[in-house]
Amino acid sequence: MSFILSLLAAAFYSVSSAFLWHALNTGRNPSTEAAPGVAPDNTGSVRSQAARQRRMMLTIATAALVLHGWVVIHQTGLPYELALPLFTSMAATSLTIVLLHIFLCLKQPADYLGLAVYPTAAVTLIAAQASGGGAQIMGDAVQIHVFLSLLAYAILALAASQAILVSIQRHFLSRHKPGGFIRALPPLDVTERLLFTLLTAGFILLSMSLASGFFYLEDMFSQQLVHKTILSCVGWTIFGVLLFGRWQFGWRGKRAVHWTLAGFVILILAYFGSKIVLEILLH
Repeated sequence: MSFILSLLAAAFYSVSSAFLWHALNTGRNPSTEAAPGVAPDNTGSVRSQAARQRRMMLTIATAALVLHGWVVIHQTGLPYELALPLFTSMAATSLTIVLLHIFLCLKQPADYLGLAVYPTAAVTLIAAQASGGGAQIMGDAVQIHVFLSLLAYAILALAASQAILVSIQRHFLSRHKPGGFIRALPPLDVTERLLFTLLTAGFILLSMSLASGFFYLEDMFSQQLVHKTILSCVGWTIFGVLLFGRWQFGWRGKRAVHWTLAGFVILILAYFGSKIVLEILLH
């Protein structure tokens, strides 16, 4: 049953991605403007059609999210316990990313991030079927730490996707060759502002996650948490320096993109890298 629901959710994610790709490839952001070159008297009808397509895309993505959530809840054992082996933790993280992305789309013209979010969610959900049983995470404090970590990783994953998009957007705009996809994006200052909004929210949640983690950290060596703890602190420092540089010196552009991606890679190594070593390499 879980496998069938995973396939169905992956199919829904694929359909949503196809809708989104079609809209963006024609030079239209379904959350903002009509297609370029449309006659003024037809603009209203085209926008209405774009709005209907956007609602359909988000509805299908939400249906996939519901199925995705059911599978993750079943695999983790919630609400009675919490187990997060490697592939299940990936599916849980991608579930949180999709949830935050759909919520973000209700507030911002950020549909374009679905091109990275939805396929990733589909792949991790299918991969989660290979998850074995994991150790149960005991204690309310530890579970709160885990949920804060998932939220932080999810928001910073969206920030990393946004950083890649900002880099691509700057590349084409600097060469005065904005293709259909680039024309569909919001202005560069808007996409950069959203990047730092995501970074700020992710940094706050990551700070809360690290603070809550120290409540149950007794001996990081015996608990096999030394690499995860050190790398997480390094990632936290990178994001903190970047946000300070933005506030104090107005950092943006390539520097912001590079620092964002560097911090996110460090966090990936901290969490998923540690799980790969412990669960696969060291069994």
